Amino acid sequence: MSRRIGPFTVSSIGLGCMNLSHAYSAPPSAETAETVIRTAIDRGVTHFDTAALYGFGANEELLGRVLKKCRADVVLASKCGIWKDEKGVRVIDGRPATLVRACDDSLRRLQTDVIDLYYLHRMDAKVPIEESVGALADLVQAGKIRTIGLSEVSAATLRRAYAVHPIAAIQSEYSLWTRNPEIAVLDACRELDVAFVAFSPLARGFLCGALRDPATELEPKDIRRAMPRFYAENYPRNLQLLGEYGRIADEAGCTWPQLALAWLLAKAPHIVPIPGTRHPAHAIENIEAQRVQLAPGVIAALEALINQQTVVGQRYNEPTQREIDTEEF
Repeated sequence: MSRRIGPFTVSSIGLGCMNLSHAYSAPPSAETAETVIRTAIDRGVTHFDTAALYGFGANEELLGRVLKKCRADVVLASKCGIWKDEKGVRVIDGRPATLVRACDDSLRRLQTDVIDLYYLHRMDAKVPIEESVGALADLVQAGKIRTIGLSEVSAATLRRAYAVHPIAAIQSEYSLWTRNPEIAVLDACRELDVAFVAFSPLARGFLCGALRDPATELEPKDIRRAMPRFYAENYPRNLQLLGEYGRIADEAGCTWPQLALAWLLAKAPHIVPIPGTRHPAHAIENIEAQRVQLAPGVIAALEALINQQTVVGQRYNEPTQREIDTEEF
């Protein structure tokens, strides 16, 4: 069970590694984080996704330690363009010199000579996409990266970037409750033979069914606290969708996360989900979703139940939304 990203054949479900070092609850111990990654390797995962931003380098260092013994057997993806300034404040910086320097730093942390798939993590509104992609193309020529990816960009921006250098993958949030890529990006990827890597395919844990009250269950620094769909005025209404969702999972003979991942795999062959987890058992559960086959009627029922009209709240708050290139939305 495999999919293609540029010249690479990868497992149809990869591992998104962000929450092993960043963003949600407090990161797990180093031992647990390494166990999650090794569990994925043992179960046939060959696509691992990180970024310089995640733990401000800590996640890349984690992957560098664990993957160095099997580096030739996996496709390693990382991202540049978001870091911190001299005051420690997170900034988006797509200037060519910054991206070149970031790549050298990532290579060192990842303990590798080349990064297989290197994304521009966010488009810098102050830098034309052609300039940022041109710098990444120079890194390909220098042998420091093998292919180029873009994260959270519009179809129009993808086409502009592709005119500078072929793009191997677009990475954006895509799940039953985040359907924006269906407007134009998925079709553009299909047309240009670009893989679509779906992050947060489990709707940031919503489709796992365990989170009932974000106000009391989420840790203070959990990024979901700033996401409108998890606000106290919205989340209870979204929870009402899960009763029927659970019934569909039962009828399909799979777990709730597996249902969400199987839906994505059924949507198109160029879609590659990268669920993340801090638990080895959940990693195994997610990987087993590759074996779930959904009938057309099940897919239709899911899409009628959870979609942009039935989910309450925006994906991001206004400051974060302004960082996203959503020209076609």
